[in-house]
Amino acid sequence: MGDVMALIEIENLSVTFNANGRRVRAVEAVSLKVGEKASFGLVGESGSGKSTILRAICGLAPVSAGRIRIGGEAVQSPRGKAFSAQVQMVFQDPYASLHPRHTVDRTLSEPLAIHGIGDRDARVMTALTDVGLPTSFRFRYPHQLSGGQRQRVAIARALMLKPQILLLDEPTSALDASVQAEVLNLLMRLREERGLTFLMVSHDLAVIDHMCDRVLVMQNGRAVEELSRTALASAQMQTDYARSLFAASADRMLEG
Repeated sequence: MGDVMALIEIENLSVTFNANGRRVRAVEAVSLKVGEKASFGLVGESGSGKSTILRAICGLAPVSAGRIRIGGEAVQSPRGKAFSAQVQMVFQDPYASLHPRHTVDRTLSEPLAIHGIGDRDARVMTALTDVGLPTSFRFRYPHQLSGGQRQRVAIARALMLKPQILLLDEPTSALDASVQAEVLNLLMRLREERGLTFLMVSHDLAVIDHMCDRVLVMQNGRAVEELSRTALASAQMQTDYARSLFAASADRMLEG
């Protein structure tokens, strides 16, 4: 990391659930650091624990061991207003994460109201424009929007409080391929314009390769290998697991 301060530091994080009477170790002793303005990817098969790490940061999954620090400070439980002003999450399925009976306007102005921020009209209009939606969409409901439009609203909502960090949980996997690229390009542009830090989960190495400077490969709740973008691009993996993931991803890209 050199002298750049790690904005996100996770040290020996473990998450254990009780499921049907047995203990499930979803994440086991994972450590990672994400520098300010960096984009870090978590990749692995379904059930590898990658999404659980994002949920643990947000306080949505129980931390059984280890430490999470944001900007050098340990996160508080429960996460308070200061946390949500700094860290926001964008979920995989924008239909599930947006309230079906709330207009776009209400969805976007709610975080401002909770944090006592005024000038809501202007901020909502700006937010829509920033994510490439017409301001006339303000009074639409989620069911009146396409999947890509809904995800743009979810991204706009995440950015309302001007956080430094976006946690992105498979943000395009529920979208059509053509729309996926648009949303990823939008995220890259916003990251550049606002100096955002991304911690992003995907099962798709092509997405991670496109978006991230570094990637942590996960398997069965454990960190297998951390790779730079250069190592990923030149297929310099140290482990068989990372190699097999990469090969499967390359095959899918050829088929696609």
